[in-house]
Formats: sequence, C-alpha cells, structure tokens
Amino acid sequence: MTTMTDTSVREFKMPDVGEGLTEAEILKWYVQVGDTVTDGQVVCEVETAKAAVELPIPYDGVVRDLRFPEGTTVDVGTAIIAIDVSGGAAPEETPAERTQTVTPEAPAAAAEKKPEGTGRQPVLVGYGVAASSTKRRPRKGPEVPGQQASAAVRTELNGHGAVAPAAAPRPLAKPPVRKLAKDLGVDLTTVIPTGPDGIITREDVHAAVTATEAPVPVTQAPVTQAPAVPAAPAASYDTARETRVPVKGVRKATAQAMVGSAFTAPHVTEFVTVDVTRTLKLVEELKQDKDFAGLRVNPLLLIAKALLVAIKRNPDVNASWDEANQEIVLKHYVNLGIAAATPRGLIVPNIKDADAKTLPQLAEALGELVATAKEGRTSPTAMQGGTVTITNVGVFGVDTGTPILPPGESAILAVGAIKLQPWVHKGKVKPRQVTTLALSFDHRLIDGELGSKVLADVAAILEQPKKLITWA
Repeated sequence: MTTMTDTSVREFKMPDVGEGLTEAEILKWYVQVGDTVTDGQVVCEVETAKAAVELPIPYDGVVRDLRFPEGTTVDVGTAIIAIDVSGGAAPEETPAERTQTVTPEAPAAAAEKKPEGTGRQPVLVGYGVAASSTKRRPRKGPEVPGQQASAAVRTELNGHGAVAPAAAPRPLAKPPVRKLAKDLGVDLTTVIPTGPDGIITREDVHAAVTATEAPVPVTQAPVTQAPAVPAAPAASYDTARETRVPVKGVRKATAQAMVGSAFTAPHVTEFVTVDVTRTLKLVEELKQDKDFAGLRVNPLLLIAKALLVAIKRNPDVNASWDEANQEIVLKHYVNLGIAAATPRGLIVPNIKDADAKTLPQLAEALGELVATAKEGRTSPTAMQGGTVTITNVGVFGVDTGTPILPPGESAILAVGAIKLQPWVHKGKVKPRQVTTLALSFDHRLIDGELGSKVLADVAAILEQPKKLITWA
C-alpha cells in the first residue's frame, strides 16, 4: 500500500498548463496501473478552459495509481497519478517536499532535465513531446477508478513531525452536478453515487433532496434491517426528445467570457458596405507572386493587413481598460486575434506582433494559426494577450453581425460574405463584389469619431488596395 512517506513513489500533480487556470478535465488516460513509463512519455490528455493538452510524465518507473477516472475535472495542484520509481534514479525527496501542501505548479516545473547522454530532451508540460518519445500501450480492460482504497490510508508528516491522516477523497461529480448540488444545498459527501466509476449524477442529487425533504414517520421502536439499495430516479426530462450536454472546457470558458464582456464593456457597433472587387483581383495576383509561393493567400489576409494599417493610422484604438487602476493602457504592438470555430467551441488565438510582419510573413502566420486551430492543438499561450480581433462570419454565408469583444480587447471586426451585387461604379450600375463590415468597440476607450475613422480606413483600403502602399 502506497503512503506519502514512501520515497520510491512520486506523485505527478495537475499543472497549470495555461496562465491562471484553476482546473482541467481528464479526457483520456494513455496508461494503466502496472504500465512502465519513461521520462517524457505522454500519460494523459486534459482539457482546460482554453485548449486540449497532452501531459508528459517527468519520471521513469511503473504506474502505481491513477487517482481519477476519465471525465473528472481536477483542481490544479492535485495529484493525478502515482509512479513507483524504485527501479530508477529519481532524486531523494526531502522531508519538506514530502510535507508540502498541494499548490499549483507551473508547467515548466513539472518537467525535469535528464543528464547528458540519456538521449531524451527536457519536456515542458503542455507542449507535447517528440513522437519518438511517446509510448502508448493498448488498454487492458475497464478504466481504473480514481481515488482507490489506497487513498483512504494515505498519510503524511505534518510540520511538527506527527502523522496526520489524509483528507477524505473528494466526491466524483462533473461541474454541472456540483453546481446543482450547491444550488440545492446538498452535501456531495452524503450522496450515494450510481454513475459509472462512482460518479455522482444529477439524479443522485435529486434523490438526496427527496430523501432529505421526506417526512420522518413516527416509529414505535427501532427496527434493524438491511439498507435498501436506492432505485435510480426517473430523469427530470424526456430523454427520448431531449439531449443535455454538460457545458465545460472551451465552451464553458467562452460562455463566461462573453457574458463578462457584454455586461462590462459598453459595446458600440458600426457598419459599412464596401466594394471589394479590386481586393479580390489583388488576391489572385498575389497567388502568382513568387514571394507567396506555398502560402495561403485569401481575402482575409488583405482584410487583416487593412485593419493593421488602419490601427497604425489611428493608434489610440489599440488599447485596453484597466479597471483596478482606472487607466487606459495604450498598446504599442498589435496581437491580432482571429476567431476560429473548432470542434471544442469558439477560440480566438492571436498572431503576436502582427503589425511588425510583412505581408508574406502575415500570410504564413495566418496559415499556421488556422491549421493549428482546426487540429485542436492551439496552445494556451496563443490565446493570451490579444489586442484586436477579426471574426469572419462570411464563410458561413452571413452578411454581417454585431460581434462581442473578447475580454480585455478594444475592438473586433466582423467580415461578412462577399457577394456579387449591383453597385454604382463610375456612374453606372455594374455587378461588383461587395461585403459588409461591422466594427464593435469598447465605448469607454473609443468614441464614435475614432471608431468611424478606423472602419472608414479599412473600407477605403479594401476598395482601393493601393492604399496599402501609400498608407503603410
């Protein structure tokens, strides 16, 4: 039986794979109890509020315990797997390390450097490892439930040298179920779980409420009888006609961010319809240019460049609101966000220092950003620090919209569908390629004049792309 005083066992804790995150959901275990693992081997995949990330283990040894099953949301700093390193050369833990309380760890702290000559490179948690270092063994059977009986007898030394019992294991329940229990005033430690691997379900919580509210009958004398097994309560909705999907991960974070932004920053949206026929012609010309060989050239590239030029001409638009210090923070760089729809939900990665890039460099960065997002491998770092964003709703055939600002940003430009429409060109009605742009901005930072200037500059560049040369 493993105890915290067993120096041959190392516990790997859930790291903070993105700045400031407090929890992550275990999506998949790649190892089982008894498997041999090596330093740098990916042992599980987790989903944070920002992205799905593979976690490599920083130890050589044998898996002793998986503390949580798949589908469990775990707090940062909580041990998720125990490794027996008795056959390896792991460093000896000091008493202080064995008595350390659970605290969040930085991603880099979860990886150790191997001595030269071992043939393995140091690994940063959350950024993956080379394919050659990843070894995944086939599953041998049902998932091993987290928090086995060994957790109940785990002990550790307190600060005075005395032996203190480990805390009771946290009941297994998904975030929506925990919220339901909190709203109904139910203590999850008193609920009898009926879900797989001992997970508490919504029905279990409702059953606990029913049992609590039921009147206590007057009995003549205590009668000893075997405890009855609670029957699974009926679902509170029509399962044949409805499906309920837990809100978690990226989708949960997006929902919280949008609500926070909508009710914090006063939004204003302005619209302009513009003839982009010349821009589309320039796109076709650039596709034949040798400087763009192998790069993806499309209207979004020139729209992004037009917005960057407009920001350069109106630098005050690139700012953020510091509520704590009551200050406007002017940014002298542009981290250009690109809203991307992915299977996990909407994410907004950004191109760092986009304003300093040439058009070919911007095309390369934009192509990499889109490809990574589609693969679901956007890193948390890529989604931090955005200043201004573009959302291309036109790819869905939508004319335009009123986009909500990503938190902390000053403006977001929505690009509508480009359609062939009748347009007055040089005094005559002709078929032209036309689109509608919508710019939403934080009215605390940007007044109507500044917002109008930025939107008008973007429209002017797309109508006359040669302004990219004269204004840049």
